[in-house]
Amino acid sequence: MPNAASQPAYNYKVVRQFTLMTIVWGVLGMCTGVLIAAQLVWPALNFDTPWLSFGRLRPLHTSLVIFGFAGSAQFAASYYAVQRTCQTRLFSEGLTAFTFWGWQLTILIMLVTLPMGLTTTKEYAEIEFTGAVWMAIVWVVYAIVFFTTLTRRKTRHIYVGNWFFGAFILVIAMLHVVNHLAIPVSWFKSYPIYSGATDAMVQWWYGHNAVGFFLTTGFLGMMYYFVPKQVNRPVYSYRLSIVHFWALITLYIWAGPHHLHYTALPDWAQSLGMVMSIILLAPSWGGMINGMMTLSGAWHLLRSDPILRFLVVSLAFYGMSTFEGPMMAIKTVNALSHYTDWTIGHVHAGALGWVAMITFGALYHLIPKVFNRASMYSNRLINIHFWLATIGTVLYIASMWVNGITQGLMWRAINEDGTLTYSFVESLEASHPGYVVRLVGGLFFLAGMLLMAANTWLTLRNQQVQAIEDREPSHAH
Repeated sequence: MPNAASQPAYNYKVVRQFTLMTIVWGVLGMCTGVLIAAQLVWPALNFDTPWLSFGRLRPLHTSLVIFGFAGSAQFAASYYAVQRTCQTRLFSEGLTAFTFWGWQLTILIMLVTLPMGLTTTKEYAEIEFTGAVWMAIVWVVYAIVFFTTLTRRKTRHIYVGNWFFGAFILVIAMLHVVNHLAIPVSWFKSYPIYSGATDAMVQWWYGHNAVGFFLTTGFLGMMYYFVPKQVNRPVYSYRLSIVHFWALITLYIWAGPHHLHYTALPDWAQSLGMVMSIILLAPSWGGMINGMMTLSGAWHLLRSDPILRFLVVSLAFYGMSTFEGPMMAIKTVNALSHYTDWTIGHVHAGALGWVAMITFGALYHLIPKVFNRASMYSNRLINIHFWLATIGTVLYIASMWVNGITQGLMWRAINEDGTLTYSFVESLEASHPGYVVRLVGGLFFLAGMLLMAANTWLTLRNQQVQAIEDREPSHAH
């Protein structure tokens, strides 16, 4: 048992709260995703009800999964890791509690308003003005808690995972505020201050960096903490991790215009987005290789450790989707892929394969520690969850690749007289089998999420506890 007088008493309460809500929002968000996937197989499942229409449930699905599931996971992981690596307690009990309850209120606002059709119509930024203002307030308090905790650290250096968490917090604040600048006309209706192509450019500067910072940078902070901890080895190259950090945050912010190829956006802006996207491959793969190489000499652990499997496979999906993204940004490839299901497959290669997988691995690592348990209730359930998640992800993205390429080829096929060879309805009929496979993949993934919820519940009911080791050895050297 560590000497209580010499060790900081970490604030694990807020980590426990965010961890449980990660699972709750994950289940709800993925259930919504499975429902809308089923609606594309059987359209009658909207029951002729506006609240249950695809157009309203789809933004609810993305918001619950991104902000509810992924957001809560990053709060939990950053609050856990910053305390352990800085060997100091989180700043301000009151402000920390405010970030938890404030963030849950933000998700509840989305849960109520989006099915009602109260939306900005902007991808990943659908929450209307009042909710967006509240979201910004919570985020600023999060920044105060995180950065003040860093300044009170007992260690000399700032571990690289905290660099990624810090960049994620700062850039998301900037993106959110700029993209949500609007003129409100009521509590839940506003009009953006931008118009036309400018509005599209600002939105996709936000939209792609929501992926780049909310769904990548924060999770790389997670990777740099939890992979070395789970494998019990130092990160492969501390120097590479710093190069990775600066290259990633310098380049990512420029990649947004690749969402607007062949639109009214000026051609030079489209080309800039394409070039920056291609260059972005280098830092992305640098981080992936750094994570993978951390297992040098310890690959045998994958045979017996399903938590490590989640973390390593998430890195493989990160490498794959960060190769696919730059490739799809090339204009000639984009001419085939744009507006097709290939884009949906690409997003989910990152969302399911990278974001969700690394979240599962990180949560399985920290749940026993913050809830004072010897281990998760069942290692076998973790293993089954791993295979359900992996098979579900592969089914999902493979079906969308096939659908996307099929759609792209059918849409641009022309007869000798210049007329279209296929109607849109024919391309839809050709896509139907892919939608069935995607639904099956989504059901696999949801089943894994439900298993995780059950495993966590049984872990918390288990009375076998262990003393939490409060001292965190630096794994930066």
